[in-house]
Amino acid sequence: MGFLRIDGVPLHVRTEGSGPVCLLTGGLGSSWFDWDLVVPFLAPYRTVVRFDRPGYGLSAAEPATGRPAPTAAGEAERIRAVLDGLGLGGPCTLVGHSLAGFHVEAFARLHPDRTARLVLVDGSVEPEPRPYPAPAARDRAARALAGAATALAVPYLLGPTARRVTARLSTVRREDLAPAPLVRHCYRTGRALRALLRENGRYLDVAAELDELRRTRPLPEDLPVTVLAADDGCRTGRTESWLARQRELATLLGADYRTTAPAGHLVMFDRPDAVASAVLDTS
Repeated sequence: MGFLRIDGVPLHVRTEGSGPVCLLTGGLGSSWFDWDLVVPFLAPYRTVVRFDRPGYGLSAAEPATGRPAPTAAGEAERIRAVLDGLGLGGPCTLVGHSLAGFHVEAFARLHPDRTARLVLVDGSVEPEPRPYPAPAARDRAARALAGAATALAVPYLLGPTARRVTARLSTVRREDLAPAPLVRHCYRTGRALRALLRENGRYLDVAAELDELRRTRPLPEDLPVTVLAADDGCRTGRTESWLARQRELATLLGADYRTTAPAGHLVMFDRPDAVASAVLDTS
C-alpha cells in the first residue's frame, strides 16, 4: 500500500502480483477493497494496480475550490499519471466497473499505445447522452450540498449504512462483502460524499464527452475488448433491458460480449472468477 501525489492530491494506490500490468478501477462510490475477491485470481499472472479516486477509500479529497468538475479526459489522465507514477509505462489491461467503464474507454481512445486490453464490467451505458446545462453551477451545488450534509454529520451517521444497503441491493447474495471496519472508516467522511455527488452530477456530461471521443478517436482495430454483463437470473423487463443495452455496447465497440449469472451489478462480489477470466482469456 502506498500513496502517489497526482496533481497535488495524495491518492491511495495498491500494487500486487507480477507479470503484465492490469489496472482495476471501480464505479461510483467504490473503494479499492471492492476488488479484493478478484485480486487473488489475477496476482499470480498480472501486476495488479488499484487506486482510489480523490475522496474515495484512503485518498485525500480534492481542494474544496479551484478544481474542475470530473471529465472523461481528466479521469483518463489520472489513470495515466498513476501508471507513470508507478513506473509502469508499457501497455496495460484496463478494467472498469460501472461508471469507470467510461474512464477506461476514454483512456484507451486517448492513449491507445498504452492499452493492451479493455474489460468493461457491467459498464455504464447511455445510448443518447446529452449534457445538462451549467456544469460549473451544478458542480458548485454538489460541493455545497456535500458541505451542508457534512456539517450536519450526515455522512458520519448514515454513510456506512448507505454503503451497506447499496452493496446488498447490488449483489445476488444480498450482502456487502467489504470489511466492516474499512467501510466505516471510508464512508463516514464528507470527502466520500462530496466525491460521489460530484461524479453523479457530471454523469451525463462524461457520457456525452465519451460519445464525442467515439466519433473522433477510434479504438485500435486489434485491441481486445470484452463487455462483461451481470445477469441476475431474473427474467424481468429491467434485466432484459439492461442486457440488451450491454449487447449494444459490445456491438458498438466490436467487443466480445459475455454474461455472468447469477450476478448483480457488483459482479466482483458475486463472480470474481468471471471478472478474472475476462482479463486473463487470451483466445
